[in-house]
Amino acid sequence: MTDADPPADLSAEPLTTDLGATLRAVRRAADLSQRELAARSGVPQTTVARIECGQSARPSFHTVERLVTAAGGRVTLVLPPGEGHGPPSAAPEELRDAAGRRCPAHLDAREVREPKDWPGAWWAHFPGLSGYASALPAVTYRLDRERRDHDRARARVRRACRIRRHADPTSPATSWRFVAELPDGELVGELRAHERSDELLLGYRLPGPRHLVLDEVLVAPAYRLLGVGRRLVAALTTEMARCGVSSAHAVTDGTGACLLRDCGFRVESRDAAVMRLDLTADAAPRLRR
Repeated sequence: MTDADPPADLSAEPLTTDLGATLRAVRRAADLSQRELAARSGVPQTTVARIECGQSARPSFHTVERLVTAAGGRVTLVLPPGEGHGPPSAAPEELRDAAGRRCPAHLDAREVREPKDWPGAWWAHFPGLSGYASALPAVTYRLDRERRDHDRARARVRRACRIRRHADPTSPATSWRFVAELPDGELVGELRAHERSDELLLGYRLPGPRHLVLDEVLVAPAYRLLGVGRRLVAALTTEMARCGVSSAHAVTDGTGACLLRDCGFRVESRDAAVMRLDLTADAAPRLRR
């Protein structure tokens, strides 16, 4: 194996299956004999011969690495694919708790700089409780594996999520849709809007600016509070500027209103009402005369 060749994936099969054939191919590409490879790597020639003949059932990783490196190649470790998260990140050696102890290496430790960095600071996302006082730890990490996987999935979304406008040939040209998705195609959020214009009723174009009505901004519950909704709205406003659309309108409440307000929307009227009618099998709606 040379530097120009792709690295051998030694994790795809057990080492005892084809390690000998792989080592022979590496040595052949480097034009080295067993004796020359042994001299370069510092591994005895008898060990090289046993590995290539399949007689060495469990050669150490350090031995394999020395042999491949001496032949001008490199060994690459490939982590098994995870469901919904990337490879775990190791805790930095310099990251220690308040007592000066290192964090467990298999956990995703991180430094706590402000309340929102600490899962125990439940009050961090509530502005009305900003005065709540509690001592913050120096570092934090999850002991619960399910929660760790959840945090890793959120970190993957924060890192790899991409926003694009989805063009659907079956939808009207006045329909706008933006999607937030991962590289593997997993959909984590979307924004839908449509153009509001009397042209749709009259059948011909009218002078004046174009307007949008925001239908919905949806983010998967597991990936909220990661900024996905803000990025969707930002993509919408960028496309509005490009297409010459002057304004967007929305009717919402609760968290949706907070999101749009943070993205620059303002309250037009406080007279709008959110109303609901429920029909049951044994009762009919009562109409006022």
